[in-house]
Amino acid sequence: MDRIIDIATDGRHLSRVRGFLLVEQDGAEVGRVPLDEIAAILLHAHGITLSGSLLAELGDRGCPVVVCGANHAPRSVLLPLEGHHAQGGRMRAQFQSKAPLSKQAWKRIVTSKIAMQAAVLDAFGHPAAPLGMMIRSVVSGDAGNVEAQAARYYWPVLMGSDFRRDRNAPDMNALLNYGYTVLRATASRAVVAAGLHPSIGLHHSNRSNAFALSDDLMEPFRPLVDAAVWGLVKRNGDHVDTVAKQTLARIIAFDLPLGEGQTPVSVALSKLATSLGQSFEAGKLSLLLPAPPDALTLRSAGL
Repeated sequence: MDRIIDIATDGRHLSRVRGFLLVEQDGAEVGRVPLDEIAAILLHAHGITLSGSLLAELGDRGCPVVVCGANHAPRSVLLPLEGHHAQGGRMRAQFQSKAPLSKQAWKRIVTSKIAMQAAVLDAFGHPAAPLGMMIRSVVSGDAGNVEAQAARYYWPVLMGSDFRRDRNAPDMNALLNYGYTVLRATASRAVVAAGLHPSIGLHHSNRSNAFALSDDLMEPFRPLVDAAVWGLVKRNGDHVDTVAKQTLARIIAFDLPLGEGQTPVSVALSKLATSLGQSFEAGKLSLLLPAPPDALTLRSAGL
């Protein structure tokens, strides 16, 4: 089982011992986790130290280490240099891919994201028909910026008319930051494992963003975090505490319809990244994107 490990206590020391992540405080063991079960490590506290052997082992396993700021958004991500046996060839295909293929891929991703947003609204009893109509307007490369139009409708309907999405704001924005950090770490791992370069995105192209492709591929999964945050706020308030972190970390194990079965989010991201890499090599788009889950499943996201 993939697990997100969050280190939120000052002064912890992390090391590798016989296939385990060992966590210590002032020389005393406070916990250990099998390395095979770890999907990512998030660092939220001050004075944390990590052993060189642990970092090397995490790199070999493709496990990202994410350093977070006070707003729970990522400040840096440590990823391995090598992640796929044919990485060189796949990256060349990624760099040389034609614009039409990338634009069609982005169209598919935007369409999938809006469909997931519509499913979230419907699950919580809000009108979703306008988003269904917007999906029909998405064209290659989303030249009409339907993604932004959908967001302008989606956020106030889901979170209330006073809500504004602001990465630096407290309250539920901090919860969203944390959930998206979990997704970004999982997407980054999937991108590297697929032999792709995380900084060469389909749409996100900020020169300072080293994880543009990760941000692209996580887009259809963001509404799952939104659903979990909505439920958390109703049940537990809008503070980022242990309960909230555990709930949002479980998002990567959330099952989604993919193909003929159900697939956890972490696996769905891996399949999406792999299908994109194969599309680059073949010069023909064939993306594996999940379908929205049913309303009952979405309502359970924040439990």
